[in-house]
Amino acid sequence: MINVTKTYLPNKEKYKKYIDEIYENGWLTNNGPLVQKLEKRLAEYLGVKNIVLVSNGTIALEIAYRTLDIKGFAITTSFSFVATTSSLVTNNILPIFADIDHRSFNLNPANIEKLITPNTSVIVPVHVFGNACEVEKIEQVAKKHNLKVIYDAAHAFDVKYKGTSILNYGDISTLSFHATKLFHTIEGGALIINDDELVQKARYLINFGIKNAEEIPHLGTNAKMNEFEAAMGLCMLDDIEKIKEKRKIIYQTYQQELNGVVEFQEQNANATENYSYFPVVFKDEEELLKVQKALNDKQVFPRRYFYPSLDTLTYIEPKQECKISRDISKKILCLPIYAELEKEVQGNIIKTIKENL
Repeated sequence: MINVTKTYLPNKEKYKKYIDEIYENGWLTNNGPLVQKLEKRLAEYLGVKNIVLVSNGTIALEIAYRTLDIKGFAITTSFSFVATTSSLVTNNILPIFADIDHRSFNLNPANIEKLITPNTSVIVPVHVFGNACEVEKIEQVAKKHNLKVIYDAAHAFDVKYKGTSILNYGDISTLSFHATKLFHTIEGGALIINDDELVQKARYLINFGIKNAEEIPHLGTNAKMNEFEAAMGLCMLDDIEKIKEKRKIIYQTYQQELNGVVEFQEQNANATENYSYFPVVFKDEEELLKVQKALNDKQVFPRRYFYPSLDTLTYIEPKQECKISRDISKKILCLPIYAELEKEVQGNIIKTIKENL
């Protein structure tokens, strides 16, 4: 069975060496030495000032909202994984959906300003499939209206924009290190924050709001990454260049073989790619379902990322409509891409798509 992705597992012996360290020192969680080591190495690798590791990508978003004291309304995208929206709702922040650009699939900056009200406090864009948003245009709108910007950068590990990490844009960027991601820590996530004072606040928030043995200045939660997850991250970081190179070959093969057969996401010309996903857009939903069934019949299971469009969620009030997001969500399919995907298997996927169009 071929799924849309397959978790990369590094060398078992290397991982076991880190586990031996954990057993020797007995430090399993609460900002252990491996978490500290991973934070330092990731900051250097990604080219960011501060990184705060947490237990998952969804809690990273929630900590970002609390760190910046976000309240009221958030202008965000309806074309994303549901956690982008649910993390707002669970923190009593109302998502206001701005429609996407039909080429990049990212939030269209031209649609933001008309949605701003006195209750708006933040813009929450998503670098969809790792494709960099128009960060400069978003920043202009945010500064004009004195709004915070929190980027859901779950897919944007190691993406650079004009020579610097895309994670350096906005007030905070968040990452997901779930097992399905390009870089993973089994479960996990991170916040990238340039402001040193906010970094310290975030560290309190992920540890129940505790500052020290006698002070609890914030309403916090338990969002810490543990040592076993950090051990996996350290192993992954050793292999990440090899992983990216293999995925690049698979990505480019899809591009070459399916060019003119399906539509592709338009990449930001000022940014690099990390080859996390390979989305394709069909003429209509009927065409998508036909191809999907043909692939499923061959035990190949691509994923309808992102479907449904989040503006259709029943728990969002008031009701909103993003026409482009709804249209794309019905026609888009992410094809299998992972480091160990065999050339023959990819060839059969491509052949099946062509035969059914």
